[in-house]
Amino acid sequence: MLDTPDLLRLLHPFLAVIWVMPLIGVATYFAIQTRQRRLAVNTKAKTRINPLVGTDHVRVGRWLAGSVVGLVLLGLAHPIIKTLIREQVWASDPFRVVFVALVYGFTLAAVVVLYRARTAQWRGLFATLTGLGLWLLGMQPGVFRRGQEWYVSHFYLGMVAAMLMIFALATLPEIYTSKRWRLTHAALNTVAVLLFISQGITGVRDLLSIPLHWQEPYIYQCDFANRTCP
Repeated sequence: MLDTPDLLRLLHPFLAVIWVMPLIGVATYFAIQTRQRRLAVNTKAKTRINPLVGTDHVRVGRWLAGSVVGLVLLGLAHPIIKTLIREQVWASDPFRVVFVALVYGFTLAAVVVLYRARTAQWRGLFATLTGLGLWLLGMQPGVFRRGQEWYVSHFYLGMVAAMLMIFALATLPEIYTSKRWRLTHAALNTVAVLLFISQGITGVRDLLSIPLHWQEPYIYQCDFANRTCP
């Protein structure tokens, strides 16, 4: 039986499947088409690829970057808020509650300004602030990080993918002016696609690893190192 906290936990994978993953597929398809058209133009070969495919790739890529940041914020919100309520943090440490709320607002504001920033300096600044906000929230108590296995951690791999999306958004204008930036963009986003694929695997594994809301008081009494329960 799924309680309300369990249903809220499912919002993150639900939106990942119905929104973010399709965007990744569309952005990847447009990226390949853009690359093929550029090669055809450089060799003066005929191509049926629409000249606007590059514009479509940029538009979908911008949607994808913002969606990934939003998905990370949503995924972090559930365990953070649940921990704050369960531990009655407002009574014992109200500064922590205020800090989390401010960082959430700060991060959302930073990513909005990043979309609007025009100069490289401002884009670099707000990309850094967006990434910093995500990491500060990610390090809050209650977030399931699997730190002992960071190399196969849904959290850490997902955070790296989010950082790559933020970097791609911040350096978007540069790919029009430099071949080196275009190659860097292609290489890093190829890594991002592989990380997104890993998210599908590690996300399912972690959903199986995290107990249901009503099971938590009993499951967390277990000794996970020795695989024994009272």
